[in-house]
Amino acid sequence: MAWFRAGASIAKHAIRKTLSQGGSSYLVSRARVLPTLSNGRKLHTTVFKSKAQAAPAPHPVPLSRLSDSFLDGTSSVYLEELQRTWEADPSSVDESWDNFFRNFVGQSSTASGISGQTIQESMRLLLLVRAYQVNGHTKAKLDPLNLGERDVSDELDPGLYGFSEADLDREFFLGVWRMAGFLSENRPVQTLRSILTRLEQAYCGSIGYEYMHIADRNKCNWLRDKIETPTPIHFNRERREVIFDRLTWSTLFENFLATKWTSAKRFGLEGGETLIPGMKEMFDRASDLGVESIVIGMAHRGRLNVLGNVVRKPLKHIFCEFSGGVQPEDEVGLYTGTGDVKYHLGTSYDRPTRGGGRLHLSLVANPSHLEAVNPVVIGKTRAKQYFSNDVGKLKNMGILIHGDGSFAGQGVVYETLHLSALPNYSTGGTIHIVLNNQVAFTTDPSCGRSSQYCTDVAKALDVPIFHVNGDDVEAVVHACELAAEWRQTFHSDVVVDLVCYRRFGHNEIDEPSFTQPKMYKVIRSHPSALEIYQKKLLETGELTKEDIDKIQKKVTSILNEEFLASKEYVPQRRDWLSAYWSGFKTPEQVSRIRNTGVKPEILKTVGKAITTLPENFTPHKAVKRIYEQRAQMIETGEDIDWGCAEALAFATLLVEGNHVRLSGQDVERGTFSHRHSVVHDQTSGEKYCPLDHVIMNQNEEMFTVSNSSLSEFGVLGFELGYSMENPNSLVIWEAQFGDFANGAHVIFDNFLVSGESKWLRQSGLVVLLPHGYDGQGPEHSSARLERFLQIDGNHIGIVCEFYVYGCRLVVLD
Repeated sequence: MAWFRAGASIAKHAIRKTLSQGGSSYLVSRARVLPTLSNGRKLHTTVFKSKAQAAPAPHPVPLSRLSDSFLDGTSSVYLEELQRTWEADPSSVDESWDNFFRNFVGQSSTASGISGQTIQESMRLLLLVRAYQVNGHTKAKLDPLNLGERDVSDELDPGLYGFSEADLDREFFLGVWRMAGFLSENRPVQTLRSILTRLEQAYCGSIGYEYMHIADRNKCNWLRDKIETPTPIHFNRERREVIFDRLTWSTLFENFLATKWTSAKRFGLEGGETLIPGMKEMFDRASDLGVESIVIGMAHRGRLNVLGNVVRKPLKHIFCEFSGGVQPEDEVGLYTGTGDVKYHLGTSYDRPTRGGGRLHLSLVANPSHLEAVNPVVIGKTRAKQYFSNDVGKLKNMGILIHGDGSFAGQGVVYETLHLSALPNYSTGGTIHIVLNNQVAFTTDPSCGRSSQYCTDVAKALDVPIFHVNGDDVEAVVHACELAAEWRQTFHSDVVVDLVCYRRFGHNEIDEPSFTQPKMYKVIRSHPSALEIYQKKLLETGELTKEDIDKIQKKVTSILNEEFLASKEYVPQRRDWLSAYWSGFKTPEQVSRIRNTGVKPEILKTVGKAITTLPENFTPHKAVKRIYEQRAQMIETGEDIDWGCAEALAFATLLVEGNHVRLSGQDVERGTFSHRHSVVHDQTSGEKYCPLDHVIMNQNEEMFTVSNSSLSEFGVLGFELGYSMENPNSLVIWEAQFGDFANGAHVIFDNFLVSGESKWLRQSGLVVLLPHGYDGQGPEHSSARLERFLQIDGNHIGIVCEFYVYGCRLVVLD
């Protein structure tokens, strides 16, 4: 893209030069509205007011507005000289300039119907197209309530690039080497009017795209091909009927709950009902592209709708919970826990897809702490990928549904995003859907974030963001499908910002007009997304009134049948259990002590493997001495220290076929230099992990030790989620210092300690909390054991302390 940016710089300089010379053809009034485009819309222009004038007056484009950070003093004279050189001998210029002149000069000069086009005009048009790619989202119609004027970028004004209304019906050639979309060299000659019309349709409609911050040209080109299609995306009649059916289910489900339980808190989806057809179409597309299992995390808003209509939790079960039947029946001798509110519960289901396949869906239970479930979902997804041998990470996918206030405000969002490309934490991409109510509990966006969009935190990564108007269900479906395609193609995160509204308050008995009176005055008279789509399909003739009545009667009938069935429904504990954990003891049952000893000859055999380094490998001399000492410890059986004993324990588990994963800050070496599980060659810098070579043909992830990012909350949550997937593994999180565990107490309190009691979800996570009284102050001294000892003994089975190189190590199991 360097040549593109250089060319853009040259073009802007040429524009400045031409305008400064007073060329009348480029003096465009900034106050004038240019003629109507073919789609009936007006060209956007920006009005500048002089401080000395009360009314706007036309005047030339300010040269200061044409400044560019890439401008390096190169003038159009240089460009013209370069062109003459190329015309004399194309091989005498760089290949990129050869292609540039071949496209912009060679083809434009031979194309019929083009007259008077110059290189400077081509570059100006290229800059205008790029402005739409970068800033078109600022003009997109995203707010269903249309509450206020958006700050539209001045870069979208054709006058800024020297174009006047006289140019609208002139034909231009657009073609750039190795570019896609409008700038593709394969695109035909078009008039400026048609180019602007299609740019408006592509970038300023119901979807606003942000992707030009992505550095990879191939990724940007892929998106341009999807966005800058020759004609807008259009769904056929059959597809629209399916979308309408799914939107009907979403809407009537909420209406039914509101009618039957008028005063119940349900955190309904009213105002964001298009989430359901969007998710369903996303899942169908993901299944077509090879996804077999999806792990979902979300908060309370719309959760019951997702449970019932997407994950297919039995509706009678949901209705039963409204009537007080939240806890499962106390089956003989089985623990039933305390239960939780209905909009925190999870479930799993094998859902049929449009393509005829089956997709396993798991909605992870979560507490009221917004976004806390994010790393848990990602960890669980990574574990599924390991246990299903999903090496390409194409079969198992995570989806997170966020709120606008929490996505911008909760730090664990960034901690989780930051894990997305790390070697032992990546899941091949997570799809993020922000259910953007445009208000938090009662807090307006202006008080809840410092950025333009609630999704701006995601731009720290090279991921695209699709902002979509929640009232346009077809746009929502398209954005969701595009997100699935991106994830399966590039194996990275993607964000869908579903801009909607909340028809009621934070919950159904809350009064939102106390704090947002103007917004809720608009909402009270605003039609639902179903009403809007129904009207559209009736107008186009794709559905009749009879078709609509038939669909709505079908949905209403099923809801009533499930309601009647709920009166006799009794939840069973087995409905809540994860299959892999069946047969494990509950907190009310006593486990017998098992002999976990290993024969000495096995210890010596694995001991040799974990103390042997490759030939021609040059470890640090101190590390070499540690490994020699460990070999001596294993041979004699005397003075075995923590590092040696831990390595032996890991090795014997591997020999027995168990998966071992150790994660945390600096765990490869160990905070106190006590582990050295990964050794670095002092000459080449290469790494070697002896525990990766305990058995023949060992899976490279069978033993995983990984330095994590500098995060407690996010990484502990990840490892907790990982440990929940399958009990046949040893999953360990180690704090850098034990005291630092308090940075993750939301995970300790709301998942690790209480998850089985609330949701009957078990975990085998082991936590290591190293610490020592070594004069480093109160934050490095005790791991705050008193905090953990408050925990019910049913949930923390073992609290052990060990001395490691003068420091104590606490193990919570």
